[in-house]
Amino acid sequence: MNIAIGSDHRGLDFKKYITGMLDELGYRYKDFGSYTTDSVDYPDIAKVVCDAVIKSQFDYGILICGTGIGMSIAANKVKGIRAALCCDVFSAERARLHNNANVICLGAERGVTGVDEILKTFLTTKFEGERHQRRLDKIRNMEG
Repeated sequence: MNIAIGSDHRGLDFKKYITGMLDELGYRYKDFGSYTTDSVDYPDIAKVVCDAVIKSQFDYGILICGTGIGMSIAANKVKGIRAALCCDVFSAERARLHNNANVICLGAERGVTGVDEILKTFLTTKFEGERHQRRLDKIRNMEG
């Protein structure tokens, strides 16, 4: 599995924790920034990560900002992206199972407690398809 990851300046330390976890699990990833605590605009990071996912260069994207909300909003503006802000294992599982989410958004300010299981669940849960695919097709039609 190949993962695109990015954060704004507020998510930098959290991203370091996540990449360490990805290393331990044996996942390949590319870090699209930010690389310092200098202020950056989260939509810029979301765009490059999502573009890489849409071009099938990566299986999934991980986006991190202070709350995860801004990254989620920005990511979902990219055609074909289904980004989900996941704060617990249940939402991570359903994001994949029912929504076939291809980007997970995380909030660094929530801390790392529980994030290991949230991310493992997101990365290993398979899309159910069937009735859920019909709904995703309707969403795709809304994108124009």
